[in-house]
Amino acid sequence: MHWYWIDRITVFESQNRAESIKVISLAEDHLHDHFPYYPLMPASLIIEGIAQTAGLLLYEAKGYREKVVLAKIPRFTLHSVEVRPGATLTYKVKLESVRDDGGVAAVWAYQGDELLADGELMFAHLGGDFADQSLFADGDMIDMLRLFRTFEVGVSADGSKLADPVLKK
Repeated sequence: MHWYWIDRITVFESQNRAESIKVISLAEDHLHDHFPYYPLMPASLIIEGIAQTAGLLLYEAKGYREKVVLAKIPRFTLHSVEVRPGATLTYKVKLESVRDDGGVAAVWAYQGDELLADGELMFAHLGGDFADQSLFADGDMIDMLRLFRTFEVGVSADGSKLADPVLKK
């Protein structure tokens, strides 16, 4: 099983906001265990999809140099939790702050026009003892951004097209 909980980034404004989508498919392994004959997308995986969207935005905002991890969920409200196969979720995130040690994002999840969840997520940059530990192979995070088509829709802070950091060298 893969651990991507978004399918595509649809909006990406550097250092500001991003939107992504996740199409829930009955072909996904986790749905066969949650629950048999009445599959539902677990709320924890909805949070993970939102966190991946916000984490990639923060990763880009820090110049692709910092290891970004979800550190804390200070506020999160689920308004509806019944998300079934065939649904398309839209995740919206807005960076509230970008600091040396991490960042904070306001987040929302929608199914169509229905607000499913909203909240705030805090991220940390792993430094110190963790700086030399590998969370991903070199280039994996950039490859994820390519996979989600970020550079096709991305806009830099100055309004220009977001450039792939490997190709612009």
